[in-house]
Amino acid sequence: MQSTEPPSDGHAEVRIVAASPEVARRVAEVLRRCFAATEQRSYPAGHDGGTRLDLTVDTGRAAEPARSWLDTSRSMEDGHRRK
Repeated sequence: MQSTEPPSDGHAEVRIVAASPEVARRVAEVLRRCFAATEQRSYPAGHDGGTRLDLTVDTGRAAEPARSWLDTSRSMEDGHRRK
């Protein structure tokens, strides 16, 4: 069952769909190197196979390189709001 509630401020729900569990785990590992994250939850992706992996990342506790990317994107967002 999917939650209809948005994640709390500073968090993002991430869904990874891959042909194999190993590929999904590799992508999740990269995200965990950049952000604090919950334990991943894994599900079958569909009738044709594959894996769906869900996790929640905390953008408030970002590590490099995500921290510099977030700072840059926030600066760009602020510039768009001022126009």
